Amino acid sequence: MTRRAMIPAWFYQQFDADFSREVPGEAYGGWQREEIPLALDHTGVVVMHAWDCGTYKEYPGWWRAVEEIPRTYEVCRAVFPPLLAGVREAGLPLLHVVGSGEYYQHLPGYRRAVELAGPPPPPLETVPSDPVLEELRLFHANRVFPGEGNRADIARGGPHLDFPAEARPQGEEGVAENGHQLFALCQEAGINHLIYAGFAINWCLLMSPGGMLEMARRGVLCSAFRQATCAVERKETVRQELNKEEGLWRVSVEFGFVFDVDDFISVLQPRSEGSEP
Repeated sequence: MTRRAMIPAWFYQQFDADFSREVPGEAYGGWQREEIPLALDHTGVVVMHAWDCGTYKEYPGWWRAVEEIPRTYEVCRAVFPPLLAGVREAGLPLLHVVGSGEYYQHLPGYRRAVELAGPPPPPLETVPSDPVLEELRLFHANRVFPGEGNRADIARGGPHLDFPAEARPQGEEGVAENGHQLFALCQEAGINHLIYAGFAINWCLLMSPGGMLEMARRGVLCSAFRQATCAVERKETVRQELNKEEGLWRVSVEFGFVFDVDDFISVLQPRSEGSEP
């Protein structure tokens, strides 16, 4: 019998538009909070793209292009320790999704993911390039992101990418570099609901390998922790972190639910103390 716990969750009611109003969408229910069931035997927490990117002094160009780095460090410092400790104490699967590189390849959890997943699927077929396409890509890299003056620091810092101390995998915790491996780890643990922490809620957590889009296509319900993430912001949104709010809305409407870290830890606490939730 699957163990259940009731947990407060945020969801966005994307209906009903009222066409008697000047702006029909202003009648939507909006953000609401209600207790929903959580199947503890089929839920896992995944930390995605939690990285130590060095300091501003070391890689100023990287920081100039990726201004959210300090916010990611603060989330790792203030939010991850109690969250990950609670998950580990409760015995819930804790998984990690990494980027490219070698900083994780020695870990037993990564070697297990590779073995479980088997050979990767063939890469997608791509269209042929041409000089104009390459010119457009170079223009985009120089003028949109990350900027011509920043590319050298990013390339120089990439090989030194590592886990922050607060998010370093422990023991046999699964480590995946793509959705193929993450799905294999989910199958091994019987996970059908992943709750994401990491960076960024409107970017990598949605679109990168192992992100919500890829996992949802495999039938996994994908949710997120509000306090355990941040977003890639624009100059027009960064002061109020409005892109983070938009990213959480997208998670709620398209994928799953939004949980507060304190609520989640409280739900896990009875299990970690040895009693039933």
